Amino acid sequence: MFYSIIIPVYNRPDEIAELLDSLAQQEGGVAFEVLIVEDAAASPCDKIAAAYGDRLAVRYFNVPGTDRSYRRNYGMQQARGSYFIFFDSDCVIPPRYFASLDRYLQTHHSDCIGGPDAAHESFSNIQKAINYAMTALLTTGGIRGGSRQMETFKPRTFNMGFSRAVFEKVGGFRDMFGEDIDLSIRIAGAGFRTSLCRDAFVYHKRRVSFKKFFKQVYHFGIARVNLGLVHKGSLKAVHTLPACCLLGGVVVMALAVSVSWWWLAAPSAFILALFTDAYHKTKNPATAMLAVWASGIQIIAYGSGFLQSFVQKIIFRRGLEDSETLKRIYQ
Repeated sequence: MFYSIIIPVYNRPDEIAELLDSLAQQEGGVAFEVLIVEDAAASPCDKIAAAYGDRLAVRYFNVPGTDRSYRRNYGMQQARGSYFIFFDSDCVIPPRYFASLDRYLQTHHSDCIGGPDAAHESFSNIQKAINYAMTALLTTGGIRGGSRQMETFKPRTFNMGFSRAVFEKVGGFRDMFGEDIDLSIRIAGAGFRTSLCRDAFVYHKRRVSFKKFFKQVYHFGIARVNLGLVHKGSLKAVHTLPACCLLGGVVVMALAVSVSWWWLAAPSAFILALFTDAYHKTKNPATAMLAVWASGIQIIAYGSGFLQSFVQKIIFRRGLEDSETLKRIYQ
């Protein structure tokens, strides 16, 4: 099978260099091409792409003034492969990724596939902490490809692939936040089979500061409500857990101040569980402490974004007529 790797980029030349370097070190002799589709602004990566021309079948496209969904769709239109693979620019690909993926697809028919993400040992403690917060069962229910999950797995574009036949029938990504989950739902709805290949994982560097992490996850919470409006029945109990934790935390703090400090026993036990689980996974107490902090940010940011959107759009039914994204999706 011949794969087309599609990477949308915007002002991230250093990340692209690291990603291309990891792709140049793939083992197993699997054939693939790399399509870099960029909205070239202040820091284009065309020269970096050209520098890898002797080691990779890499093609560079500049499509100014476009969003990431358009760039991914544009890449599929230019692709030569029978199977499309999507990575984010802040990913590093392990040497056996394509060997593992190709072996899996040869033995398991799958129209759409995804894999988990992990933290490389070279990542900073903050990056490792954020990775824990975004992948742990205690914080996200394992919905991003963990060994245990509370919801059906849906591939995400940091590590996602599907056949050309899927693209031709279902179409590409929509211009919205949560576009990968939206497409995963549409792929399943069209009758295609989706699989999780745990051996095909990527190292995902994510955001480099807690401030950026908060902003990103806050928008994830908003997007989840929008997805629930677009795809009836897709909003599950697991998606409400951060919001429930946030509301519960406010109530517990009020009771602790007004009634008894013993009300802090339950959240203290949860924090201890987070630290213990993070230390077990990272083997580093400093990283484990940061993981507890990152988990708190993840819960508060996602929960507040979810609550704001839920109250506005589902309870009061406001903002729907003003949302250009939802207008386009409903049409």
